[in-house]
Amino acid sequence: MRVVIQRVKSSQVEVSNRIIGKIGRGLNLLVGIAETDTEAELEWMARKCLELRLFPDEQNGSGRWEKSVLEIGGELLVVSQFTLYGDCRKGRRPSFDKSAAPAIAQNLYEQFIAKLRQSGLRVETGEFGAMMQVAIQNDGPVTLLLEREAG
Repeated sequence: MRVVIQRVKSSQVEVSNRIIGKIGRGLNLLVGIAETDTEAELEWMARKCLELRLFPDEQNGSGRWEKSVLEIGGELLVVSQFTLYGDCRKGRRPSFDKSAAPAIAQNLYEQFIAKLRQSGLRVETGEFGAMMQVAIQNDGPVTLLLEREAG
């Protein structure tokens, strides 16, 4: 499983010129599901996304990242992105052999969202398999790649 995690001031996703998910301060999560992913990867990734200290503690003024999205009561926008498993090492067209099949990926993606929602934070989503436009106001910018392989 791969997640591009971005600290944002705001983020939104549109499908067919209609906003279907929108958040304020929090995290934008672009989610790629591998063919080998299981619930163990989902559990680890959800916990990591919720608990990573990516936000400064504004009270102490140090600028150090001391707070998680949970601790600041932030919001999450979760967008499926199978292209995170695109392999561009050979040729001129990416190979998506390691991406999970759509039916499997959608089920795991929905389970991942459910795990995030258990936190009590506001969780918005894109539409699985749709052509989406994602607007991200990255804060920092802060962008990290999280990866957890089955095993």
